[in-house]
Amino acid sequence: MKIVSIDGNDYKLPNTLSTFQQGMYVHLINWKWKHVTREPGRDRGILYDAILPDACADSYPILYPAITDALQQHLQKYPFQIHKYFHHMASSQAANLNLFLPILLHPNAAIILGALKPDFARLAVSQLDNGYRIEFWDEPFGNLRDKSGGTGTDADIAIAYHNHQDELCLWLIEHKLTEKEFTKCGGFKGRSRQARHDCNKCFADILADKHLCYYHDVCHFNYWNITEANRAFFANHAQHAHCPFRGGLNQLWRNQLLALSIEQDERQPYKRVSFSVAKHPRNPHLDESLAAYRNLIANNPKFSVLTSADVIAAAVTLNDTRLDKWIAWYQELYNL
Repeated sequence: MKIVSIDGNDYKLPNTLSTFQQGMYVHLINWKWKHVTREPGRDRGILYDAILPDACADSYPILYPAITDALQQHLQKYPFQIHKYFHHMASSQAANLNLFLPILLHPNAAIILGALKPDFARLAVSQLDNGYRIEFWDEPFGNLRDKSGGTGTDADIAIAYHNHQDELCLWLIEHKLTEKEFTKCGGFKGRSRQARHDCNKCFADILADKHLCYYHDVCHFNYWNITEANRAFFANHAQHAHCPFRGGLNQLWRNQLLALSIEQDERQPYKRVSFSVAKHPRNPHLDESLAAYRNLIANNPKFSVLTSADVIAAAVTLNDTRLDKWIAWYQELYNL
């Protein structure tokens, strides 16, 4: 922990923040001090200003008030794990709920979502929980075979909808706020790793012998089997001399595999499944991995990137009093 003095205020911050992260943390702390409390919270015994104290954390003060009841009802229907750092002001999970639930709960959600996704015609309210599910995975099938307790691949939010051809579709979204990178591959650190597990092998080599990958050989995850069935999707894999998924592209790859496997699973009702990343517009840290991934898949339209500013701009066009109140609240909290 370090103390940073800005404009006469002392901020208890983590030691390794980037310029963007520090600016966002200071802004979020100022919002917390204004609207919630000046009391810091603890992480492993250390006080930080960006963490909510236990005394107020359970009241969800960083959630938009109008969505709290819907969230509790959703948890009853589709229980999911509240992240360890949900009560951190920079929680991506909380920010994801604050960004999408006010829209999904609005009767004109289709107009907003259609502005973000051109094939979106109407919300499929008969699917999932009135058309959406938080922390979604293909339960109960688990095609990726990596789900265990709170671990494994899921999308921060899934939205079921009908396209303009009246086909039932699914939109998986991964949300990021201040993160420096997507979740990286941890297979190279596996306790049962052996010499044959070689991340320096290229895409084609691993497809030829999937036991080169720790996740396939030891964990028995289905990543490479699904990849093999969709090898054309990763059109530019030959440009990578080593496994293209060993760094930040790993999380993008796994979420894309989730989307592809659902679309190709006859047990699923969805005709088309796509995957997007939603990010803060001023977070530069994810851009390198996003560019590399888009190059890897030759800009396949099944993957897209949008920002929270894009979502807000689409909502503004409705000129709706109920939404305008949320928009002002969201923009103030997340410094848009």
